[in-house]
Amino acid sequence: MTYQDIKNNELANTYIHYADQTLAALGYTEHSFAHVTVVAERAGYILETLGYPERTVELAKIAAHLHDIGNMVNRVDHSQSGAIMAFRILDHLKFSPDDIGMIVPAIGNHDEGTGVPVSPLAAALILADKSDVRRNRVRNQDIASFDIHDRVNYSVTKSELTINEAHTHIRLKLTVDTLYSPIMDYFEIFMERMLLCRKAAESLGLQFKLTINEQQLL
Repeated sequence: MTYQDIKNNELANTYIHYADQTLAALGYTEHSFAHVTVVAERAGYILETLGYPERTVELAKIAAHLHDIGNMVNRVDHSQSGAIMAFRILDHLKFSPDDIGMIVPAIGNHDEGTGVPVSPLAAALILADKSDVRRNRVRNQDIASFDIHDRVNYSVTKSELTINEAHTHIRLKLTVDTLYSPIMDYFEIFMERMLLCRKAAESLGLQFKLTINEQQLL
């Protein structure tokens, strides 16, 4: 079974749809197919660039596609509930125990607060997920009623995650329109995520760097 098979799986995609509907009702930013596609591409890029086996790269993309389905249950502890749901899907699809044993811990450890980069797969998923900050994730179209999460996401007009040629650091580079949100707002709501990214990067033998508007801040 491949990443493309999971992308086309009706059961998995139904859960992604309803998980995103739950978050929409709670006022959260977009967590649907656009988000999981960005995360899959970035997680795959990280492990492929660092020379991990092709199957590991594939499993990272699969984990990324499924990583937020736990939001269908509740936002609280969604990584753990999502890991259990993913296990049921993958087991039903006859994934090997080894594949499941790599995917499930990555999903269960991707969120700040409880997440730990327990494997290269988990580290790549953390970095890919937490770096997806962008304007078109904001659902609220009324700028006057934006909360801080809306303002910060809306202010990010460009987001890039890159590993340098020497494979010594991974950089999240953001272009922020400070008309909508001062840079300090980003740190107010995302500092815990950035610290988790630092741990994830270190577990891969990298330094994590954050650049906003051409200024290196971490």
